[in-house]
Amino acid sequence: MRDEDYSADLLHWYDPHARALPWRVGPAERRSGAHPDPYRVWLSEVMLQQTTVAAVRGYFDRFTRLWPGVADLAAAEDAAVMGEWAGLGYYARARNLLKCARVVTRDLGGQFPTTSAELLSLPGIGPYTAAAIAAIAFDRPAMVVDGNVERVMARLFAVETPLPAARPDLAALAARLTPQDRPGDYAQAVMDLGATICTPKAPACGLCPLRPACRARAAGQQAGLPRRLPKAPKPTRYGIAYVARRADGAWLLERRPDRGLLGGMLGWPGSDWADSPSEAPPVVADWRDPGAEVHHTFTHFHLRLALRVAHLPGDATPRTGRFVPPHRFRPSDLPTVMRKAYDLAAPALGGN
Repeated sequence: MRDEDYSADLLHWYDPHARALPWRVGPAERRSGAHPDPYRVWLSEVMLQQTTVAAVRGYFDRFTRLWPGVADLAAAEDAAVMGEWAGLGYYARARNLLKCARVVTRDLGGQFPTTSAELLSLPGIGPYTAAAIAAIAFDRPAMVVDGNVERVMARLFAVETPLPAARPDLAALAARLTPQDRPGDYAQAVMDLGATICTPKAPACGLCPLRPACRARAAGQQAGLPRRLPKAPKPTRYGIAYVARRADGAWLLERRPDRGLLGGMLGWPGSDWADSPSEAPPVVADWRDPGAEVHHTFTHFHLRLALRVAHLPGDATPRTGRFVPPHRFRPSDLPTVMRKAYDLAAPALGGN
């Protein structure tokens, strides 16, 4: 089967079967002259990193209602964007989202670059995202490879090398099959095929437009590909979070350093996160254990966060952090792990 036949068969399937997604311009709309909005394509691709389409829909709708264009997002308050991002994880992505929006607005007249190479110069845009924007928004023949594409290529060509070692070979296969005509639709077609038919478990091979050419199916191997090396178990780290409220209702919060996990986010003062964290109360007080513990999982480790709560007098002087008055404090602005701590500790401190 010629390379161009793969793309032709897949596009023929995609035209009537494309998923309706809020950031997508479908094939029928494209034929009528509509063009994708690069801002919406970029925003969706950043949100979809490490996250499912189902989880992203609500976030995307809220973001685009609040900030319908790149200039609107560039002018947004950091705290507001971080608050809306809570639950999507990887807050560095939200910080880079703002940086990128501001560069595009300030330096590029609100226009996104059209090539992968130019897009790579923007904050937070890596090779995959650059290729996706170039292909989908600007119909450039850029190689777009996500987990769905890797799975389709591994099965189509019966690549038995396990991931992650197989990634260069799978990317080369994806690049080889990317057509010059309709590359944006083709990129989305492969992703849709992987998401709806060539699924990780129980692929629906009978519905697949590439079934006659699929080497894994011919060998009865489709369910076992791509192979993966076993993952090392995630370690568990421990920490202590100090949740305190002053007599006037103000909460004691601190902003984390810009670099590192939850960088730049508001949170509760606390210890380091380690095997054996040391007590690190931010102010002298009668700290109590509310009898609850936060459990949270990050990409590379599990966290168990012990809680300490305290009522503070009006003249309390903390060594770290600052008091946020109740009318300016929104629990929704906290990252998820800190919001979990608030939900568990607040009842002991008269919180909502």
